[in-house]
Amino acid sequence: MTQPDRPQPVAPDELGFERIVYEKAPPRATITLNRPEILNAFDFRMLREITRACEDASWDDSIRVVVVTGAGRAFCVGANLREWADGYLGNPGEYWKWFGAFKDMHDRLREIGKPTVARINGIAVGGGNELQMACDLAVMVDDAFIRHVGPEHGSVPAGGATQWLTIMVGDRRAREIVLMCEEIPAAKAAEWGLVNWAVPAGELDAKVDEVVESLARKLPQTTRYAKQHLNFWRDLAWHETINHARDWLALSMATDEPKAAIEKFLDRK
Repeated sequence: MTQPDRPQPVAPDELGFERIVYEKAPPRATITLNRPEILNAFDFRMLREITRACEDASWDDSIRVVVVTGAGRAFCVGANLREWADGYLGNPGEYWKWFGAFKDMHDRLREIGKPTVARINGIAVGGGNELQMACDLAVMVDDAFIRHVGPEHGSVPAGGATQWLTIMVGDRRAREIVLMCEEIPAAKAAEWGLVNWAVPAGELDAKVDEVVESLARKLPQTTRYAKQHLNFWRDLAWHETINHARDWLALSMATDEPKAAIEKFLDRK
């Protein structure tokens, strides 16, 4: 993955990405999580590549809208627990570094200065839901679901869910999503305001195109500033909690609870 000498966009094929596919077809850029064999689970390199793609898109004045999606049958199922088991369980210092990459990815996406659209092509679990929540708008295929499983797998969903769910769906529904760990079907996610639209698979791209075309017609500078104001409550909740969450979650990796939960999950797999 190449690094820039100055804030100037480059052609996607110059960036050397391995975990994502980054495409630019002005006025749209598309970031596709591309590890379908593990349902687009995050690893450290993927997080770094998403961050770099967001940076490039933010610098490209020909790009008005950024779409985030997944390859295959899932949008994203959050962290790669195999990577956690191999490198972070019992190793708080290394997990703290991993979470820093997760935080950087979120910050670069939220602060991209352009409208972002989550094209939710399949299930969005854990950090995958937090990724779509970080986008401005979301179109979801109607046969998928959203779910949080942190309390079952030894991790608090404090990378966006605990901060933003109460803002987006209200306190009681946020608690239901986080504490019950049950599937939220697409239709219910749209009804609750967790996504904007739930559509049949055959209509997903047409709806995303419609949203992108509408957003691209808006004035870019005015839109950027409007987005900055709309981000106020999300940013307040995020910045007041995320570094505390990073430290607490790192220390929790040294305890028995996440170790036993993750090992049980991987054994079942």
